[in-house]
Amino acid sequence: MSTFHLIIASVGETRFEGPAISATFPGSAGEFTVLAHHEPFVTTLKKGVITVRRDDGTKKYSIENGVLECSNNRTVVLL
Repeated sequence: MSTFHLIIASVGETRFEGPAISATFPGSAGEFTVLAHHEPFVTTLKKGVITVRRDDGTKKYSIENGVLECSNNRTVVLL
């Protein structure tokens, strides 16, 4: 299954870094999911849960807010 590189980080802490099959985010305009080779975009995130699906299972991360940038099969979330 195709993956993309995902980084979820805040100042001084990397909460997740590695390959993901999909990731679902609480976007300011509604929930959305990123898959491998997603179109480039930038958006803000609101309070909620990020759900990361990997080969070895699913992980969830609670967030207050953030900014997401997606390009070149890589997604970076700054909290």
